[in-house]
Amino acid sequence: MVLLHVLFEHAAGYALFAVREVEEIGLLLPQVEESVLTVGKFHNVVKLVAFSPFKSAQSALENMNAVSEGILHEDLRLLLETSMPAKKKKALLGVGDAKIGAAILEELGYQCQTGGVVAEILRGIRLHFHALVKGLTAQSASKAQLGLGHSYSRAKVKFNVNRVDNMIIQSISLLDQLDKDINTFSMRVREWYGYHFPELIKIVSENYTYCRLAKFIGNRKELSEESLEGLEEIVMDGAKAQAILEASRSSMGMDISPIDLINIESFSSRVISLSEYRKGLQEYLRSKMSQVAPSLSALIGEVVGARLISHAGSLTNLAKYPASTVQILGAEKALFRALKTRGNTPKYGLIFHSTFIGRAAAKNKGRISRYLANKCTIASRIDCFSEVPTSVFGDKLREQVEERLAFYETGEPPRKNLEVMKEAMVEANEVVAEVKRKQEKKEKKRKKREKRRLEAQAAAAEEMENSVQEAEENNIEPKKKKKKKKEQEQEAATEPEENGLEEEVLPKKKRKVMGEATPLEKKKKKKKGKDLEED
Repeated sequence: MVLLHVLFEHAAGYALFAVREVEEIGLLLPQVEESVLTVGKFHNVVKLVAFSPFKSAQSALENMNAVSEGILHEDLRLLLETSMPAKKKKALLGVGDAKIGAAILEELGYQCQTGGVVAEILRGIRLHFHALVKGLTAQSASKAQLGLGHSYSRAKVKFNVNRVDNMIIQSISLLDQLDKDINTFSMRVREWYGYHFPELIKIVSENYTYCRLAKFIGNRKELSEESLEGLEEIVMDGAKAQAILEASRSSMGMDISPIDLINIESFSSRVISLSEYRKGLQEYLRSKMSQVAPSLSALIGEVVGARLISHAGSLTNLAKYPASTVQILGAEKALFRALKTRGNTPKYGLIFHSTFIGRAAAKNKGRISRYLANKCTIASRIDCFSEVPTSVFGDKLREQVEERLAFYETGEPPRKNLEVMKEAMVEANEVVAEVKRKQEKKEKKRKKREKRRLEAQAAAAEEMENSVQEAEENNIEPKKKKKKKKEQEQEAATEPEENGLEEEVLPKKKRKVMGEATPLEKKKKKKKGKDLEED
């Protein structure tokens, strides 16, 4: 009897299912195919043994990255060690990916199987997963899948902005297109202006200079000795400038109207601006190549290196190619034609544009192209996988190619590769250390600036608080003074008036209450006193 377990990786967690025991695994296939569409029937075939949910979204992402790379994560190891049978020989584990199966076999010793009935069982589990696991709804399962899918894709897409080879691919494509367009437009200017001044084409062959001259000269009849200085500035040659001036005086060209001249000058300006933009684009490509692939550009040049990257699709793809593929990269048509007709295969493709193959003798072109392709492969791999980009290896590889060329010509033996690479490693370590020191200095300066900024912010906040408190105190003091004044006025109003002022006359009833004599009583008392005196 075979005891089959199936491991299923879901966005919510790992699930381990036990499949009904059978004598042979092959007997399960028709049963699974019949029951896969119905939950009830599928329950009879598959039973949930253990479910290990992910603790967080970060944990889910880490586990999915590990599974995709064929690495056994600790969470998965714990699930298998606790839930799988102790007898490893009888147990068989079904997995969806062969890489993770190989990792489980190597580390835990469980025999793993992929494809066949396992694929059908996984299809059924995927369809009915929310029904097989208690407490998990279809909505929550789909949400978990969507969230993990977004985070997994985002993690895979992350890249270093300074080392993006997409910009190189676009730049070299645009550069090639500009070359074609500038060439076509320049020929149009030559043909158009040639009706008026045909001798200029023989004197000046370079397209950019011709367009500048066509714009500068305009009507050849107006050209004089005063214009000689301007011509010299454009042509950078006094003899040529004098030749143009003499040719304009004895030219066989037809007369041209002012409106035609305006159009020719306008078109010449467009061609000049395109040529200047091309120069700027080439500088941009050179700087980008020195950031992304410094070794490759030092070895074979920026333009050829960029063409190789563009043809391969990316620097990573180029690094994965063997030297034999790099050698004929760009000559695929000739290769397949040679294979079809059983002729000689091409010796070189895009690397033919490098200076090394042009300098080699005819009999050595194939040998030097093979050697150069080998060095290009090494340079591209160094550029792709090194943390700190440096052109040290590219310079050393270039020296090796130069030595090999000299060996083919003179027979002088070149240095061994081991010696050259040791020298390169020493120099590269020094460069990396220097770069790291600079980065540390920059980081310290950044931290200091940040600290100063925070201190300034804190000081400003403190000043604001103090000013607010002072303003509040200033507002409270006048209020207290006003209250005091009001209280004093009230007290003054209640106190009896002094300094010769008469008191207020109280009513009779109040006087009686307070024990004070009324005016009638006072008169009566006076009369009584007088009577007593008379007696």
